Amino acid sequence: MAPKGKDAKATASKAAKAVKKNIKKKTLKPRYSVVFHRPKTLKRTRDPKYTKKSAVGLEKLDQYAVLKCPLTTESAMKKIEDNNTLVFLVDVRADKKKIKKAVQNMYDIQTKKINTLIRPDGLKKAYVRLTSDYDALDVANKIGII
Repeated sequence: MAPKGKDAKATASKAAKAVKKNIKKKTLKPRYSVVFHRPKTLKRTRDPKYTKKSAVGLEKLDQYAVLKCPLTTESAMKKIEDNNTLVFLVDVRADKKKIKKAVQNMYDIQTKKINTLIRPDGLKKAYVRLTSDYDALDVANKIGII
């Protein structure tokens, strides 16, 4: 329905003016680059409603997980007798410092040096050389190897 009275005349005259005007063509913004880059949009900082981890995880490698078991092979026994060295199977993720700390905590002995190797079956072996204060035979008896 069309408006009545003065309103009708006013809207009609506006429409007539709009028709008579020259229609301007929209000009395109000049592009200076061949490649189209997406416009940069708003990036909000993360504001989580809850924490993903409820508690801090405990250390996976404690002294009992580091040292798996002592080796009791003939060559290991020879090392105990001749070189004052104990041989252990240890966790693959354990490094020399963790092995040293685990041996010190579990058996109350000081180590001179530790050599490690990974066996072909994927297990890690540690040669624990004791200081001259401690005798590997006594420690092996205390552990129950011999």
